[in-house]
Amino acid sequence: MDKDFVLKVGKNIRKYRKLKNISQFKLAIETDVTPAAIANIEHARSDTTLTKINAIAKALNIEPYKLLEFDK
Repeated sequence: MDKDFVLKVGKNIRKYRKLKNISQFKLAIETDVTPAAIANIEHARSDTTLTKINAIAKALNIEPYKLLEFDK
């Protein structure tokens, strides 16, 4: 696992989740995972799939590529 990459994706998920004022619990329900799984993804304790990235993006009402865009 590329910890730096996974951490950046997790930070983006958290950023957009906070901007949309959605709790980890609500995001978990909308993406059919546990709240612990969302927390693990946001804090880079676990990797995730492209399918899950897509589901998270849909739940956040953003395009999936936004979760993979990083500041330089």
